[in-house]
Amino acid sequence: MSKPDITPSTTLHPLVVRVTHWVNAFAMLLMIGSGWRIYNASPIFDFSFPRELTLGGWLGGALQWHFAAMWLLVVNGLVYLAYGFWSGHLKASMLPLSPRAFYEDARAALTFKLEHALGHYNAVQKVLYLGVLALGVLVVISGLAVWKPVQFHLLASVFGGYEGARIVHFLCMSGIVGFVIVHLTLVALVPSVLLPMITGRAARHHKEAAE
Repeated sequence: MSKPDITPSTTLHPLVVRVTHWVNAFAMLLMIGSGWRIYNASPIFDFSFPRELTLGGWLGGALQWHFAAMWLLVVNGLVYLAYGFWSGHLKASMLPLSPRAFYEDARAALTFKLEHALGHYNAVQKVLYLGVLALGVLVVISGLAVWKPVQFHLLASVFGGYEGARIVHFLCMSGIVGFVIVHLTLVALVPSVLLPMITGRAARHHKEAAE
């Protein structure tokens, strides 16, 4: 079975997907920078983030940035998910997916033999994207428990209380940062994927056959 031809006139990423992608990137940048400043005010572990990498200047300012970015992230995420389910974009992009496919693609990736085709996600990419979507949901839920531990005491209790919610929130943030690093590394290695996320269309003719 061959993967479809990708020509300059082929739409790879619909407008809604592109807009929500870049809005999400902006919101996450604000949330991570302000979140690191909030963390520094009361560290969970025995380290702090360099002040130059934080946002807000002081705790109050960081909290304002964090809450503003939180609403942007949540609304943008709901728009993306609503569109993804309504249009079938999520199903078409993320399915089918099986443990065998993931194992084979992961093995190919580790041996630098994994092929890449514009407009097509391999099993490793699908798992990473689904994983970061799950982390995004969990980071918002745990963030609510940290923000209002009294009002959302039942939610906080799911994480083992306020401190437990802080740890889960921090670990989710770390997972998202890890995803961003991997994502940017792959973009640097395969720069042809960047322009379609801006224009929506393939930058050049691209065809690969599945083995």
